[in-house]
Amino acid sequence: MKIDALPDRHEQPETRNLVLTVMLVAGVPLLFIGFVIIQQFGDAYRTKITDHLTILVKKHSRTIDNFLIDSLGDIRVLARSHPVEELADTVFLTKTLAILREEYGGVFVDLGLIDPQGVQQAYSGPFNLAQADYANTVWFYETQLSQYYISDVFTGLRGSPHFIVAVKIPWKDQGWILRATVDFNAFNDLVFNIRIGTTGIAFILNRAGELQTKPHIAVDGLKEIYRGVLEAKLEADKVLVANLTTDNVLLEENPDSFGNGLIFAVTPLNNGRWILIFQQEVSDAFATWNTTKINAVLLFLFWAAIVALFTYFISRRMTLRIEEVIIEKDKMSDQVVEAGRLASIGELAAGIAHEINNPVAIMVEEAGWIQDLLAEDDPATADNLAEIQRASTQIKTQGGRCKEITHKLLSFARKTDPTVKQIDLNEMVQEMITLVDQKTRYASVQIETQLDAGLPPVWASTAELQQVLLNLLNNSVDAMDSSGGNIHISTQLNDDQIVLKVADNGMGIAEANLARIFDPFYTTKPVGQGTGLGLSICYGIIQKLGGDIQVQSTKGKGTTFSVFLPVSTDKIGAL
Repeated sequence: MKIDALPDRHEQPETRNLVLTVMLVAGVPLLFIGFVIIQQFGDAYRTKITDHLTILVKKHSRTIDNFLIDSLGDIRVLARSHPVEELADTVFLTKTLAILREEYGGVFVDLGLIDPQGVQQAYSGPFNLAQADYANTVWFYETQLSQYYISDVFTGLRGSPHFIVAVKIPWKDQGWILRATVDFNAFNDLVFNIRIGTTGIAFILNRAGELQTKPHIAVDGLKEIYRGVLEAKLEADKVLVANLTTDNVLLEENPDSFGNGLIFAVTPLNNGRWILIFQQEVSDAFATWNTTKINAVLLFLFWAAIVALFTYFISRRMTLRIEEVIIEKDKMSDQVVEAGRLASIGELAAGIAHEINNPVAIMVEEAGWIQDLLAEDDPATADNLAEIQRASTQIKTQGGRCKEITHKLLSFARKTDPTVKQIDLNEMVQEMITLVDQKTRYASVQIETQLDAGLPPVWASTAELQQVLLNLLNNSVDAMDSSGGNIHISTQLNDDQIVLKVADNGMGIAEANLARIFDPFYTTKPVGQGTGLGLSICYGIIQKLGGDIQVQSTKGKGTTFSVFLPVSTDKIGAL
């Protein structure tokens, strides 16, 4: 298996990633909920606007229709209350017109009586229209057919916009017509005063798309839009405008010639002969809604900024705390490694003491022999001098042996130095075998080696790697029964890894225990013979070096520990 490069032992969770994660966890649900709420609020607000427009248009359409009906009704009452002979009297018409103008605020401009041939026989008003001929006008023809009629707005003989209400009076088997002109300005003000917001206006069109009122802005370019809406909404449904009532209000959105969105409401007037249209720019109609959306976005951004700052400071504190915990953990790990080394030193002490005892005994014996030779009468004989020289040489040799033994023990017992450097793994294996030589002799354990001579150096801490080798060797020796056994140590280069194997033919490990073999304080040794820290320390050190350690074992046949160390030409750094 491939071992990754050695990670930084103080690697921290990135504050930025933590902030982003918290923002996503906290922000996405809120954003979704806010979107749903805003969407529902928008739908409700749109419904409110359209309902308001519908009610507004209905209300004003009834007002306008009532104005037309009242105007027509007054003329109808006048026609039914007085005979033609009386209505043909110009003086009577003048008096009647004065009363109507006084009662209705100047709504009626003039009155006239037209004979069946379309000639005006009596007239009262500001224009010179006596004997005016209306035989070829639409309103005259329509009135003859329908008994009464309200005309479209037209300029006619007087050259200014007006419309006529006319009533047919049957007299002597012929149809005379009493007609009145309604003041255009009074009628126009009814529609002009329908205003909402800054862009809302109302006006009236006839079926031909001709204006019946005078809006304060030009709408000629929009007539096709209104006709198209009516055709699409009404005529496509086989519903004639003339058959609609004022309860029918059509709502539509379309852009004007400048691309500005318009919302408009359309409803019929005058028994469907006219169309009341209210139009408003969409941005104006939904100004409050647009402001609400902007405020909601700003509020969300403000909240996000607050949460981000709060999360940053909390994350920073968490990061610092995690760093402290990691440092404390590293210190504790170092202490555990040191404790393991002390335990190993204690275990080696008895064997080292016995091993030192042999050369010391030889030195004492040789020193006593020298003393005996010096006690003779002539200690300077050639034989005595040769014997003294041999004994002193033996003392020196055994003293060097003691020094070597104690030097190895002291080297291992030094406080752990975490600084990495290049290490010859084969040389370290030989040193650690020498260190446990006394223990293996007493346990009747033979150590065999198969070391790759071309093995490159590894970057590691000397003391920590010594700890790993010693723990593995001690575990292998402890795994033997009273009859002893064999330990096989091998090193080899495998691609970009150095593989160290320590195999024994001891008692082995049960399969159920393999999963926990590297857990701290877990041991299969008898009570009092193990701390359960050895393999846990090995695992931690090897992982810190960027390597791996694996175990294979069969109960009753033995165990093999495989250590994988990365090969690198660059210094990894302090661990």
